[in-house]
Amino acid sequence: MSDNKANKPIDLGIYSRKGSGGITAAEIIALALSLLWVFGVIMFFTFAPKGDGRIELDPIVFVMKLLAIFLPIAVIWVGAAAARSARIMRTESERLQSAIDAMRHTYVTQAQSGNMGVKPSVEKKLDEIAAAQKQTESAIATFTSTRERRDAQSAATKPAISSSAPDKIDAQTSLALGTTAEDIAPPVSISDFIRALNFPETADDREGFAALRRALQDRSVARLIQAAQDVLTLLSQEGIYMDDLQPDQSRPEIWRKFAQGDRGRSIAALGGVRDRSSLALTSGRMKQDPIFRDAMHHFLRQFDKTFVEFEANATDQEVVALSDTRTARAFMLLGRVTGTFD
Repeated sequence: MSDNKANKPIDLGIYSRKGSGGITAAEIIALALSLLWVFGVIMFFTFAPKGDGRIELDPIVFVMKLLAIFLPIAVIWVGAAAARSARIMRTESERLQSAIDAMRHTYVTQAQSGNMGVKPSVEKKLDEIAAAQKQTESAIATFTSTRERRDAQSAATKPAISSSAPDKIDAQTSLALGTTAEDIAPPVSISDFIRALNFPETADDREGFAALRRALQDRSVARLIQAAQDVLTLLSQEGIYMDDLQPDQSRPEIWRKFAQGDRGRSIAALGGVRDRSSLALTSGRMKQDPIFRDAMHHFLRQFDKTFVEFEANATDQEVVALSDTRTARAFMLLGRVTGTFD
């Protein structure tokens, strides 16, 4: 009994099918065509006219006759072999497709049976971790958005430059003799200060013009804006525009060193303007035009004085925002020409 079980062949399923051997229909057709061709050749040489009866053995003619006889037969059997190969490939493709379908069916069955049961503990833990991560991300997003709103509100209300004027001015305050409206105007906020130093983008930039008007109410800021406007106008006469400059960004701590009085190599990174043509044109104009030279030095003094007060109240992000304004770019260019950063 055990011997019978041991000798029982293993069932290989679809792979236990043996390929069909023997002669196929294509080979039968090829054999029939070959015999028909041979019969035709024999009949041709039997009943063909003999000519004058002389036998001449020409090698070229002999080779051509052999080709004419056997080449068609070779072509017939090449076609038969190709048909047999195509049939074998088609059979193997069907067997492979059957195997893939069986594997897919097995996989789907196992997946369905697994889903019907209880989830493993590892999968539960992964779900719990994902849920906790989502809660953490939501909390971080809420905290970040709240802090950003608080920073934006702070920048809109925090004064850019410390002023001795009171924080709150009564709308019905009586003006003492000799007191102007600028003396009791509220201090310029940091956001308005930065936007004003960048000047309006276009003629339709209402927010830019509004910030510029509010900034001009402060005397010290107004002096800097006027000096910057004069310098930018003179530079534009040489074809130098701040929007075309792409200076290297400097870290906020370097700007703070400048505000604290450092000069020379410690703040050399502030001279990030690398446009050689702009530097050459500015240097030439400074040497030839005394009006331009005076306006440039006046602007540098006003920027230095105002930035010292601004740095004391500004955060690092606000310092970076100021460094990207048109006024700050003009300062980098002129400071590079005058050797402020050397």
